[in-house]
Amino acid sequence: MKKRKRDSSINTCSDRVAVALCDVIFLLRRRRQLFPFIFSISGCILLFFVAFSLLSSPPPVTRHRFLLRRHHSSENEGTLLGDLWGSKESKFYYGCSAPSDKFHPAQVKTHPNRYLLIATSGGLNQQRTGITDAVVAAYILNATLVVPKLDQKSYWKDSSDFEEIFDVDWFISSLSRDIEIIKQLPKKKGKVLNPHNMRVPRKCSPKFYESHVLPILNKKHAIQLTKFDYRLANKLDTDLQKLRCRVNYHALKFTDPIRHIGKMLVERMRLKTKHFIALHLRFEPDMLAFSGCYYGGGDEERTVLGALRKRWKSLHASNPDKVRRHGRCPLTPEEVGLMLRALGFGSDVHLYIASGEVYGGRETLAPLKALFPNLHSKETLASKYELEPFSSFSARMAALDFIVCDESDVFVTNNNGNMARILAGRRRYFGHKPTIRPNAKKLYKLFVDRNNMTWEEFASKVRTNQIGFMGEPNEVKPGRGEFHENPAACICEDSEAKARELLTPQNQTLGNHRKVDTHGSEAEDHLNDNDLDWSDMDYIDNGYTLQDKK
Repeated sequence: MKKRKRDSSINTCSDRVAVALCDVIFLLRRRRQLFPFIFSISGCILLFFVAFSLLSSPPPVTRHRFLLRRHHSSENEGTLLGDLWGSKESKFYYGCSAPSDKFHPAQVKTHPNRYLLIATSGGLNQQRTGITDAVVAAYILNATLVVPKLDQKSYWKDSSDFEEIFDVDWFISSLSRDIEIIKQLPKKKGKVLNPHNMRVPRKCSPKFYESHVLPILNKKHAIQLTKFDYRLANKLDTDLQKLRCRVNYHALKFTDPIRHIGKMLVERMRLKTKHFIALHLRFEPDMLAFSGCYYGGGDEERTVLGALRKRWKSLHASNPDKVRRHGRCPLTPEEVGLMLRALGFGSDVHLYIASGEVYGGRETLAPLKALFPNLHSKETLASKYELEPFSSFSARMAALDFIVCDESDVFVTNNNGNMARILAGRRRYFGHKPTIRPNAKKLYKLFVDRNNMTWEEFASKVRTNQIGFMGEPNEVKPGRGEFHENPAACICEDSEAKARELLTPQNQTLGNHRKVDTHGSEAEDHLNDNDLDWSDMDYIDNGYTLQDKK
Protein backbone atom coordinates (compact mmCIF):
# COMPACT_ATOMS: atom_id res chain seq x y z
CA MET A 1 0.00 0.00 0.00
CA LYS A 2 2.87 2.37 0.91
CA LYS A 3 4.63 1.52 -2.37
CA ARG A 4 1.53 2.46 -4.39
CA LYS A 5 1.34 5.85 -2.65
CA ARG A 6 5.02 6.45 -3.42
CA ASP A 7 4.51 5.59 -7.11
CA SER A 8 1.47 7.85 -7.26
CA SER A 9 3.46 10.76 -5.81
CA ILE A 10 6.29 10.28 -8.30
CA ASN A 11 3.93 10.06 -11.28
CA THR A 12 2.58 13.53 -10.60
CA CYS A 13 6.00 15.10 -11.23
CA SER A 14 7.09 16.22 -14.67
CA ASP A 15 10.89 16.50 -14.54
CA ARG A 16 13.95 15.11 -12.75
CA VAL A 17 14.21 17.87 -10.17
CA ALA A 18 10.55 17.54 -9.29
CA VAL A 19 10.91 13.76 -9.05
CA ALA A 20 13.83 14.15 -6.65
CA LEU A 21 11.80 16.52 -4.53
CA CYS A 22 8.92 14.07 -4.49
CA ASP A 23 11.24 11.29 -3.28
CA VAL A 24 12.53 13.44 -0.46
CA ILE A 25 9.02 14.52 0.50
CA PHE A 26 7.81 10.92 0.47
CA LEU A 27 10.61 9.71 2.71
CA LEU A 28 10.33 12.59 5.12
CA ARG A 29 6.55 12.42 5.44
CA ARG A 30 7.26 9.67 7.94
CA ARG A 31 9.09 12.25 9.98
CA ARG A 32 6.39 14.86 10.40
CA GLN A 33 8.64 16.98 12.58
CA LEU A 34 10.64 17.97 9.44
CA PHE A 35 7.66 19.14 7.37
CA PRO A 36 8.24 22.89 7.83
CA PHE A 37 11.90 22.54 6.84
CA ILE A 38 11.16 20.45 3.76
CA PHE A 39 8.44 22.70 2.41
CA SER A 40 10.63 25.78 2.90
CA ILE A 41 13.49 24.26 0.92
CA SER A 42 11.23 22.88 -1.84
CA GLY A 43 9.45 26.23 -2.14
CA CYS A 44 12.73 28.03 -2.73
CA ILE A 45 13.81 25.54 -5.38
CA LEU A 46 10.49 25.73 -7.18
CA LEU A 47 10.57 29.53 -7.17
CA PHE A 48 14.05 29.39 -8.70
CA PHE A 49 12.90 27.16 -11.57
CA VAL A 50 9.79 29.28 -12.22
CA ALA A 51 11.96 32.39 -12.51
CA PHE A 52 14.41 30.54 -14.77
CA SER A 53 11.63 29.31 -17.07
CA LEU A 54 10.16 32.79 -17.45
CA LEU A 55 13.52 34.24 -18.47
CA SER A 56 14.37 31.46 -20.93
CA SER A 57 12.79 31.04 -24.40
CA PRO A 58 9.96 28.49 -24.61
CA PRO A 59 10.38 25.26 -26.58
CA PRO A 60 8.87 25.10 -30.08
CA VAL A 61 5.84 23.13 -28.92
CA THR A 62 4.88 25.49 -26.09
CA ARG A 63 2.07 27.10 -28.05
CA HIS A 64 0.69 23.66 -28.89
CA ARG A 65 0.59 22.70 -25.21
CA PHE A 66 -1.11 26.01 -24.57
CA LEU A 67 -3.76 25.17 -27.14
CA LEU A 68 -4.26 21.64 -25.93
CA ARG A 69 -4.72 22.76 -22.33
CA ARG A 70 -7.30 25.37 -23.18
CA HIS A 71 -9.58 23.40 -25.48
CA HIS A 72 -12.04 20.68 -24.68
CA SER A 73 -14.07 18.37 -26.89
CA SER A 74 -15.79 20.20 -29.72
CA GLU A 75 -18.46 17.59 -30.39
CA ASN A 76 -21.22 19.92 -29.25
CA GLU A 77 -19.32 23.18 -29.25
CA GLY A 78 -20.24 26.31 -31.19
CA THR A 79 -18.75 29.72 -31.84
CA LEU A 80 -19.88 33.13 -33.00
CA LEU A 81 -19.88 31.51 -36.43
CA GLY A 82 -22.61 29.10 -35.32
CA ASP A 83 -22.63 25.32 -35.05
CA LEU A 84 -19.24 23.89 -36.03
CA TRP A 85 -20.75 20.83 -37.69
CA GLY A 86 -23.62 22.44 -39.59
CA SER A 87 -25.58 25.56 -40.41
CA LYS A 88 -29.07 26.37 -39.14
CA GLU A 89 -29.69 28.29 -42.35
CA SER A 90 -28.76 25.43 -44.68
CA LYS A 91 -32.17 23.74 -44.36
CA PHE A 92 -33.74 26.67 -46.22
CA TYR A 93 -31.62 26.15 -49.36
CA TYR A 94 -31.37 23.33 -51.86
CA GLY A 95 -29.86 22.53 -55.23
CA CYS A 96 -32.14 23.16 -58.20
CA SER A 97 -30.90 22.55 -61.75
CA ALA A 98 -34.03 21.63 -63.73
CA PRO A 99 -34.26 23.44 -67.09
CA SER A 100 -36.80 26.16 -67.74
CA ASP A 101 -39.55 25.97 -70.36
CA LYS A 102 -37.31 27.94 -72.73
CA PHE A 103 -34.63 25.23 -72.73
CA HIS A 104 -34.84 23.21 -75.98
CA PRO A 105 -34.35 19.44 -75.59
CA ALA A 106 -31.76 17.48 -77.56
CA GLN A 107 -34.30 15.88 -79.89
CA VAL A 108 -35.35 19.29 -81.18
CA LYS A 109 -31.99 21.04 -81.15
CA THR A 110 -29.27 18.60 -82.25
CA HIS A 111 -28.05 18.91 -85.85
CA PRO A 112 -27.60 15.47 -87.46
CA ASN A 113 -24.20 16.18 -88.99
CA ARG A 114 -22.25 18.00 -86.29
CA TYR A 115 -19.87 16.20 -83.93
CA LEU A 116 -17.86 17.80 -81.14
CA LEU A 117 -14.85 16.15 -79.52
CA ILE A 118 -12.73 17.59 -76.73
CA ALA A 119 -9.37 16.69 -75.24
CA THR A 120 -9.29 17.60 -71.55
CA SER A 121 -6.29 19.00 -69.75
CA GLY A 122 -4.74 18.81 -66.29
CA GLY A 123 -5.56 16.71 -63.24
CA LEU A 124 -8.85 15.03 -62.37
CA ASN A 125 -10.72 18.12 -61.19
CA GLN A 126 -9.46 20.40 -63.93
CA GLN A 127 -10.60 17.78 -66.43
CA ARG A 128 -13.96 17.69 -64.67
CA THR A 129 -14.48 21.38 -65.43
CA GLY A 130 -13.55 20.73 -69.07
CA ILE A 131 -16.07 17.88 -69.38
CA THR A 132 -18.78 20.03 -67.81
CA ASP A 133 -18.15 22.91 -70.21
CA ALA A 134 -17.90 20.53 -73.19
CA VAL A 135 -21.54 19.52 -72.67
CA VAL A 136 -22.57 23.17 -72.63
CA ALA A 137 -20.45 23.90 -75.72
CA ALA A 138 -22.13 21.02 -77.57
CA TYR A 139 -25.53 22.43 -76.64
CA ILE A 140 -24.53 25.89 -77.89
CA LEU A 141 -23.32 24.40 -81.20
CA ASN A 142 -26.34 22.08 -81.60
CA ALA A 143 -23.82 19.26 -81.92
CA THR A 144 -23.53 15.64 -80.80
CA LEU A 145 -20.81 15.23 -78.16
CA VAL A 146 -18.36 12.36 -78.37
CA VAL A 147 -17.34 11.03 -74.93
CA PRO A 148 -14.40 13.26 -73.91
CA LYS A 149 -10.80 12.12 -73.99
CA LEU A 150 -8.93 12.43 -70.72
CA ASP A 151 -5.46 13.95 -70.45
CA GLN A 152 -2.88 11.16 -70.45
CA LYS A 153 0.24 13.15 -71.35
CA SER A 154 0.62 15.92 -68.79
CA TYR A 155 2.45 16.01 -65.47
CA TRP A 156 0.37 13.22 -63.89
CA LYS A 157 0.99 10.66 -66.65
CA ASP A 158 -2.29 8.86 -65.92
CA SER A 159 -3.38 6.44 -68.64
CA SER A 160 -6.98 6.17 -67.43
CA ASP A 161 -9.78 6.54 -69.99
CA PHE A 162 -13.11 8.25 -69.30
CA GLU A 163 -14.90 4.97 -68.62
CA GLU A 164 -12.25 3.97 -66.05
CA ILE A 165 -13.00 7.06 -63.95
CA PHE A 166 -16.64 7.87 -64.66
CA ASP A 167 -19.71 5.73 -65.32
CA VAL A 168 -19.94 6.38 -69.06
CA ASP A 169 -23.37 4.80 -69.59
CA TRP A 170 -24.86 6.88 -66.77
CA PHE A 171 -23.19 9.98 -68.22
CA ILE A 172 -24.84 9.41 -71.60
CA SER A 173 -28.30 8.46 -70.32
CA SER A 174 -28.62 11.13 -67.63
CA LEU A 175 -27.96 13.89 -70.18
CA SER A 176 -30.02 12.38 -73.01
CA ARG A 177 -32.66 15.13 -72.75
CA ASP A 178 -30.05 17.87 -72.93
CA ILE A 179 -27.65 16.74 -75.66
CA GLU A 180 -26.88 13.63 -77.66
CA ILE A 181 -23.70 11.82 -76.61
CA ILE A 182 -21.98 8.94 -78.42
CA LYS A 183 -18.94 6.88 -77.45
CA GLN A 184 -17.09 7.28 -80.75
CA LEU A 185 -17.40 8.99 -84.11
CA PRO A 186 -19.59 7.20 -86.65
CA LYS A 187 -18.30 5.82 -89.92
CA LYS A 188 -19.24 7.36 -93.25
CA LYS A 189 -18.66 5.35 -96.42
CA GLY A 190 -16.80 2.79 -94.33
CA LYS A 191 -14.37 5.35 -92.88
CA VAL A 192 -14.30 7.05 -89.50
CA LEU A 193 -14.57 10.81 -89.67
CA ASN A 194 -11.28 12.63 -89.19
CA PRO A 195 -11.96 15.55 -86.82
CA HIS A 196 -10.44 18.95 -87.39
CA ASN A 197 -8.31 20.07 -84.42
CA MET A 198 -8.59 23.60 -83.13
CA ARG A 199 -8.19 25.51 -79.91
CA VAL A 200 -10.32 28.29 -78.50
CA PRO A 201 -9.17 30.98 -76.02
CA ARG A 202 -10.00 30.69 -72.37
CA LYS A 203 -13.38 31.81 -71.05
CA CYS A 204 -15.04 32.32 -74.44
CA SER A 205 -18.62 33.54 -74.63
CA PRO A 206 -21.36 31.54 -76.39
CA LYS A 207 -21.28 34.15 -79.18
CA PHE A 208 -17.62 33.31 -79.83
CA TYR A 209 -18.53 29.64 -80.31
CA GLU A 210 -21.34 30.59 -82.68
CA SER A 211 -19.22 33.00 -84.73
CA HIS A 212 -15.83 31.26 -84.77
CA VAL A 213 -16.38 27.56 -84.11
CA LEU A 214 -19.74 26.87 -85.74
CA PRO A 215 -18.70 27.86 -89.32
CA ILE A 216 -15.77 25.43 -89.15
CA LEU A 217 -17.98 22.74 -87.66
CA ASN A 218 -20.49 23.14 -90.51
CA LYS A 219 -17.67 22.74 -93.01
CA LYS A 220 -15.71 19.91 -91.36
CA HIS A 221 -18.68 18.17 -89.62
CA ALA A 222 -16.37 17.02 -86.79
CA ILE A 223 -13.98 19.13 -84.71
CA GLN A 224 -11.87 18.43 -81.67
CA LEU A 225 -11.20 21.26 -79.23
CA THR A 226 -7.80 20.65 -77.65
CA LYS A 227 -6.52 21.58 -74.18
CA PHE A 228 -10.13 22.09 -73.16
CA ASP A 229 -10.07 23.60 -69.68
CA TYR A 230 -11.87 26.79 -68.68
CA ARG A 231 -12.69 27.46 -72.35
CA LEU A 232 -16.17 28.75 -71.61
CA ALA A 233 -17.12 32.01 -69.93
CA ASN A 234 -17.74 31.96 -66.20
CA LYS A 235 -20.98 33.94 -66.51
CA LEU A 236 -23.66 32.39 -68.73
CA ASP A 237 -27.44 32.48 -69.08
CA THR A 238 -29.27 30.76 -66.23
CA ASP A 239 -30.30 27.72 -68.30
CA LEU A 240 -26.71 27.13 -69.40
CA GLN A 241 -25.52 27.45 -65.80
CA LYS A 242 -28.13 24.93 -64.72
CA LEU A 243 -26.91 22.59 -67.46
CA ARG A 244 -23.44 22.91 -65.96
CA CYS A 245 -24.90 21.81 -62.62
CA ARG A 246 -26.71 18.82 -64.13
CA VAL A 247 -23.43 17.66 -65.61
CA ASN A 248 -21.16 18.34 -62.65
CA TYR A 249 -23.44 17.27 -59.81
CA HIS A 250 -25.51 14.51 -61.41
CA ALA A 251 -24.07 13.12 -64.65
CA LEU A 252 -20.43 12.77 -63.62
CA LYS A 253 -20.61 9.74 -61.34
CA PHE A 254 -17.52 7.70 -60.53
CA THR A 255 -17.32 4.05 -61.56
CA ASP A 256 -18.55 1.35 -59.20
CA PRO A 257 -15.03 0.20 -58.10
CA ILE A 258 -14.05 3.78 -57.18
CA ARG A 259 -17.33 4.46 -55.38
CA HIS A 260 -17.06 1.15 -53.49
CA ILE A 261 -13.61 1.90 -52.05
CA GLY A 262 -14.52 5.53 -51.45
CA LYS A 263 -17.59 4.50 -49.49
CA MET A 264 -15.50 1.99 -47.55
CA LEU A 265 -13.06 4.75 -46.52
CA VAL A 266 -15.96 6.93 -45.33
CA GLU A 267 -17.44 4.04 -43.34
CA ARG A 268 -14.11 3.37 -41.65
CA MET A 269 -13.89 7.01 -40.65
CA ARG A 270 -17.43 6.79 -39.24
CA LEU A 271 -16.41 3.77 -37.15
CA LYS A 272 -13.78 5.94 -35.49
CA THR A 273 -15.88 9.04 -34.83
CA LYS A 274 -19.32 10.55 -35.21
CA HIS A 275 -18.04 13.67 -36.98
CA PHE A 276 -14.84 14.18 -38.95
CA ILE A 277 -13.04 16.86 -40.91
CA ALA A 278 -11.52 16.25 -44.35
CA LEU A 279 -8.52 18.44 -45.12
CA HIS A 280 -7.40 18.89 -48.72
CA LEU A 281 -3.75 19.73 -48.12
CA ARG A 282 -1.86 21.04 -51.13
CA PHE A 283 1.69 21.25 -49.83
CA GLU A 284 3.60 19.31 -52.46
CA PRO A 285 7.05 20.59 -53.53
CA ASP A 286 5.88 21.57 -57.03
CA MET A 287 2.88 23.44 -55.60
CA LEU A 288 5.12 25.44 -53.28
CA ALA A 289 7.59 26.11 -56.07
CA PHE A 290 4.83 27.41 -58.33
CA SER A 291 3.42 29.65 -55.61
CA GLY A 292 6.75 31.43 -55.13
CA CYS A 293 6.27 31.38 -51.36
CA TYR A 294 8.93 30.92 -48.69
CA TYR A 295 8.35 28.80 -45.58
CA GLY A 296 11.47 29.38 -43.51
CA GLY A 297 13.58 26.45 -44.72
CA GLY A 298 16.67 28.51 -45.44
CA ASP A 299 19.05 27.97 -48.36
CA GLU A 300 18.00 24.34 -48.77
CA GLU A 301 14.36 25.29 -49.37
CA ARG A 302 15.32 28.09 -51.75
CA THR A 303 17.56 25.76 -53.74
CA VAL A 304 15.10 22.85 -53.98
CA LEU A 305 11.99 24.89 -54.75
CA GLY A 306 13.91 27.30 -56.97
CA ALA A 307 15.08 24.41 -59.16
CA LEU A 308 11.50 23.10 -59.44
CA ARG A 309 10.17 26.57 -60.29
CA LYS A 310 12.40 26.75 -63.37
CA ARG A 311 10.21 24.24 -65.17
CA TRP A 312 7.64 27.05 -65.60
CA LYS A 313 9.73 29.21 -67.89
CA SER A 314 7.13 31.96 -68.02
CA LEU A 315 7.11 32.59 -64.25
CA HIS A 316 8.98 35.67 -63.14
CA ALA A 317 11.10 35.95 -60.02
CA SER A 318 8.79 36.01 -57.04
CA ASN A 319 8.57 38.27 -54.02
CA PRO A 320 7.62 35.77 -51.27
CA ASP A 321 6.60 38.44 -48.75
CA LYS A 322 4.33 40.17 -51.26
CA VAL A 323 2.77 36.88 -52.40
CA ARG A 324 2.02 35.92 -48.81
CA ARG A 325 0.59 39.34 -47.93
CA HIS A 326 -1.83 38.97 -50.83
CA GLY A 327 -3.05 35.64 -49.49
CA ARG A 328 -1.58 33.59 -52.34
CA CYS A 329 0.45 31.15 -50.27
CA PRO A 330 -1.00 27.78 -49.25
CA LEU A 331 -1.34 27.60 -45.47
CA THR A 332 1.15 25.30 -43.77
CA PRO A 333 -0.21 22.23 -41.96
CA GLU A 334 0.50 23.98 -38.65
CA GLU A 335 -1.40 27.11 -39.74
CA VAL A 336 -4.40 25.01 -40.77
CA GLY A 337 -4.34 23.33 -37.36
CA LEU A 338 -4.14 26.66 -35.53
CA MET A 339 -7.05 28.01 -37.57
CA LEU A 340 -9.22 24.98 -36.79
CA ARG A 341 -8.42 25.11 -33.07
CA ALA A 342 -9.20 28.83 -33.03
CA LEU A 343 -12.56 28.13 -34.67
CA GLY A 344 -13.39 25.79 -31.78
CA PHE A 345 -12.47 22.28 -32.94
CA GLY A 346 -10.94 20.27 -30.12
CA SER A 347 -7.94 17.94 -30.15
CA ASP A 348 -10.25 14.90 -30.14
CA VAL A 349 -11.53 15.68 -33.66
CA HIS A 350 -10.49 13.19 -36.36
CA LEU A 351 -8.94 14.58 -39.55
CA TYR A 352 -8.81 12.84 -42.93
CA ILE A 353 -5.86 14.18 -44.95
CA ALA A 354 -6.26 14.26 -48.74
CA SER A 355 -2.80 15.07 -49.97
CA GLY A 356 0.06 14.15 -52.22
CA GLU A 357 3.69 14.20 -51.16
CA VAL A 358 4.00 16.79 -48.38
CA TYR A 359 7.14 18.92 -48.60
CA GLY A 360 9.21 18.13 -45.53
CA GLY A 361 7.30 14.92 -44.83
CA ARG A 362 6.61 13.95 -41.22
CA GLU A 363 8.51 16.94 -39.86
CA THR A 364 6.13 19.31 -41.65
CA LEU A 365 3.07 17.39 -40.45
CA ALA A 366 4.29 17.10 -36.84
CA PRO A 367 2.80 20.43 -35.61
CA LEU A 368 -0.59 19.50 -37.12
CA LYS A 369 -0.44 16.09 -35.46
CA ALA A 370 0.39 17.75 -32.13
CA LEU A 371 -2.79 19.80 -32.45
CA PHE A 372 -4.92 16.94 -33.86
CA PRO A 373 -3.43 13.54 -32.96
CA ASN A 374 -6.14 11.62 -34.85
CA LEU A 375 -4.89 11.95 -38.44
CA HIS A 376 -5.96 9.53 -41.15
CA SER A 377 -5.53 9.03 -44.90
CA LYS A 378 -6.60 6.49 -47.47
CA GLU A 379 -3.23 4.78 -46.94
CA THR A 380 -3.88 4.35 -43.19
CA LEU A 381 -7.53 3.35 -43.56
CA ALA A 382 -7.12 0.83 -46.38
CA SER A 383 -4.62 -1.93 -47.01
CA LYS A 384 -2.15 -1.93 -49.91
CA TYR A 385 -4.16 -4.78 -51.41
CA GLU A 386 -7.36 -2.74 -51.33
CA LEU A 387 -5.67 0.27 -52.93
CA GLU A 388 -3.65 -1.71 -55.47
CA PRO A 389 -6.11 -1.26 -58.41
CA PHE A 390 -5.88 2.52 -57.95
CA SER A 391 -2.39 3.25 -56.61
CA SER A 392 -0.72 3.52 -60.03
CA PHE A 393 -3.29 6.02 -61.32
CA SER A 394 -3.24 9.53 -59.87
CA ALA A 395 -6.76 10.38 -61.11
CA ARG A 396 -8.29 7.30 -59.47
CA MET A 397 -6.51 8.00 -56.19
CA ALA A 398 -7.70 11.61 -56.39
CA ALA A 399 -11.24 10.32 -56.95
CA LEU A 400 -11.07 8.37 -53.67
CA ASP A 401 -10.02 11.51 -51.81
CA PHE A 402 -12.80 13.43 -53.58
CA ILE A 403 -15.44 11.03 -52.25
CA VAL A 404 -14.22 11.18 -48.64
CA CYS A 405 -13.92 14.99 -48.75
CA ASP A 406 -17.41 15.26 -50.23
CA GLU A 407 -18.91 13.02 -47.54
CA SER A 408 -17.09 14.64 -44.62
CA ASP A 409 -18.95 16.68 -42.03
CA VAL A 410 -16.58 19.60 -42.53
CA PHE A 411 -14.33 20.15 -45.54
CA VAL A 412 -11.23 22.32 -45.11
CA THR A 413 -8.67 23.40 -47.67
CA ASN A 414 -5.37 25.25 -47.42
CA ASN A 415 -5.54 26.44 -51.04
CA ASN A 416 -7.86 27.72 -53.74
CA GLY A 417 -7.19 25.12 -56.43
CA ASN A 418 -9.53 23.13 -58.65
CA MET A 419 -10.53 20.44 -56.15
CA ALA A 420 -11.15 23.02 -53.43
CA ARG A 421 -13.42 25.06 -55.70
CA ILE A 422 -15.37 22.16 -57.15
CA LEU A 423 -16.00 20.61 -53.74
CA ALA A 424 -17.01 23.99 -52.30
CA GLY A 425 -19.64 24.34 -55.02
CA ARG A 426 -20.79 20.75 -54.74
CA ARG A 427 -21.22 20.98 -50.98
CA ARG A 428 -23.26 24.16 -51.43
CA TYR A 429 -25.49 22.41 -53.94
CA PHE A 430 -26.06 19.37 -51.73
CA GLY A 431 -27.16 21.05 -48.51
CA HIS A 432 -24.51 23.66 -47.72
CA LYS A 433 -22.33 21.31 -45.70
CA PRO A 434 -19.66 23.34 -43.86
CA THR A 435 -16.73 24.18 -46.12
CA ILE A 436 -13.91 26.19 -44.59
CA ARG A 437 -11.66 28.15 -46.91
CA PRO A 438 -8.95 30.20 -45.20
CA ASN A 439 -9.17 33.96 -45.53
CA ALA A 440 -5.44 33.81 -46.16
CA LYS A 441 -4.96 37.54 -46.70
CA LYS A 442 -6.30 38.35 -43.23
CA LEU A 443 -4.92 35.27 -41.47
CA TYR A 444 -1.39 36.04 -42.70
CA LYS A 445 -1.06 38.97 -40.28
CA LEU A 446 -2.37 36.91 -37.39
CA PHE A 447 0.07 34.05 -37.97
CA VAL A 448 2.96 36.50 -38.06
CA ASP A 449 1.92 38.17 -34.78
CA ARG A 450 0.45 35.17 -32.96
CA ASN A 451 3.24 34.99 -30.38
CA ASN A 452 2.57 38.61 -29.41
CA MET A 453 -1.01 38.04 -28.26
CA THR A 454 -2.93 35.76 -25.95
CA TRP A 455 -4.59 32.66 -27.30
CA GLU A 456 -8.05 34.11 -26.62
CA GLU A 457 -7.15 37.21 -28.62
CA PHE A 458 -5.77 35.18 -31.50
CA ALA A 459 -8.79 32.84 -31.62
CA SER A 460 -11.25 35.72 -31.53
CA LYS A 461 -9.55 37.42 -34.48
CA VAL A 462 -9.44 34.17 -36.49
CA ARG A 463 -13.18 33.66 -35.98
CA THR A 464 -13.91 37.23 -37.03
CA ASN A 465 -11.75 36.99 -40.16
CA GLN A 466 -13.33 33.69 -41.18
CA ILE A 467 -16.86 35.11 -41.38
CA GLY A 468 -17.84 34.71 -45.02
CA PHE A 469 -15.45 31.79 -45.56
CA MET A 470 -17.32 28.98 -43.79
CA GLY A 471 -19.67 27.72 -46.51
CA GLU A 472 -22.77 29.45 -45.16
CA PRO A 473 -25.68 30.19 -47.53
CA ASN A 474 -25.38 33.51 -49.35
CA GLU A 475 -21.93 34.29 -47.96
CA VAL A 476 -20.69 34.95 -51.50
CA LYS A 477 -22.62 37.35 -53.70
CA PRO A 478 -24.26 35.70 -56.74
CA GLY A 479 -22.03 35.92 -59.80
CA ARG A 480 -18.87 36.52 -57.78
CA GLY A 481 -15.97 34.09 -58.09
CA GLU A 482 -15.83 30.95 -60.21
CA PHE A 483 -19.22 29.39 -60.95
CA HIS A 484 -17.90 25.94 -59.99
CA GLU A 485 -17.23 27.34 -56.51
CA ASN A 486 -20.38 29.42 -56.19
CA PRO A 487 -23.17 27.91 -58.36
CA ALA A 488 -25.69 30.57 -57.33
CA ALA A 489 -27.93 29.94 -60.36
CA CYS A 490 -28.48 26.39 -59.08
CA ILE A 491 -29.27 27.23 -55.45
CA CYS A 492 -32.92 27.83 -54.53
CA GLU A 493 -34.38 29.15 -51.30
CA ASP A 494 -37.42 27.76 -49.49
CA SER A 495 -38.69 31.20 -48.53
CA GLU A 496 -41.93 29.92 -46.99
CA ALA A 497 -40.12 27.59 -44.59
CA LYS A 498 -37.70 30.36 -43.71
CA ALA A 499 -40.56 32.76 -43.00
CA ARG A 500 -42.27 30.19 -40.73
CA GLU A 501 -39.02 29.68 -38.84
CA LEU A 502 -38.61 33.40 -38.28
CA LEU A 503 -42.12 33.61 -36.80
CA THR A 504 -41.40 31.16 -33.99
CA PRO A 505 -41.33 32.77 -30.50
CA GLN A 506 -37.68 31.89 -29.97
CA ASN A 507 -36.53 33.57 -33.18
CA GLN A 508 -38.68 36.63 -32.55
CA THR A 509 -36.95 37.03 -29.21
CA LEU A 510 -33.51 36.68 -30.74
CA GLY A 511 -34.36 39.19 -33.46
CA ASN A 512 -31.45 40.55 -35.37
CA HIS A 513 -28.86 39.39 -32.86
CA ARG A 514 -28.52 36.07 -34.68
CA LYS A 515 -27.94 37.66 -38.06
CA VAL A 516 -24.42 37.88 -39.43
CA ASP A 517 -23.50 40.04 -42.40
CA THR A 518 -21.69 37.51 -44.54
CA HIS A 519 -21.57 39.97 -47.42
CA GLY A 520 -19.28 42.26 -45.45
CA SER A 521 -15.76 43.30 -46.23
CA GLU A 522 -14.37 39.89 -45.31
CA ALA A 523 -16.27 38.23 -48.12
CA GLU A 524 -14.82 40.75 -50.56
CA ASP A 525 -11.47 38.96 -50.27
CA HIS A 526 -12.65 36.16 -52.57
CA LEU A 527 -10.69 35.92 -55.79
CA ASN A 528 -11.83 37.87 -58.81
CA ASP A 529 -12.41 36.03 -62.08
CA ASN A 530 -9.20 37.35 -63.63
CA ASP A 531 -6.92 36.67 -60.68
CA LEU A 532 -4.09 34.21 -61.16
CA ASP A 533 -4.50 31.38 -58.69
CA TRP A 534 -3.23 27.89 -57.99
CA SER A 535 -5.46 26.30 -60.60
CA ASP A 536 -3.20 27.95 -63.18
CA MET A 537 -0.46 25.62 -62.02
CA ASP A 538 -2.23 22.79 -63.87
CA TYR A 539 -2.73 25.09 -66.84
CA ILE A 540 0.97 25.86 -67.20
CA ASP A 541 1.84 22.19 -66.68
CA ASN A 542 0.30 21.52 -70.07
CA GLY A 543 2.53 23.71 -72.17
CA TYR A 544 0.96 27.14 -71.80
CA THR A 545 2.30 30.40 -70.50
CA LEU A 546 0.62 32.97 -68.36
CA GLN A 547 0.16 35.12 -71.44
CA ASP A 548 -1.87 32.33 -73.04
CA LYS A 549 -4.41 32.71 -70.27
CA LYS A 550 -5.74 35.89 -71.82
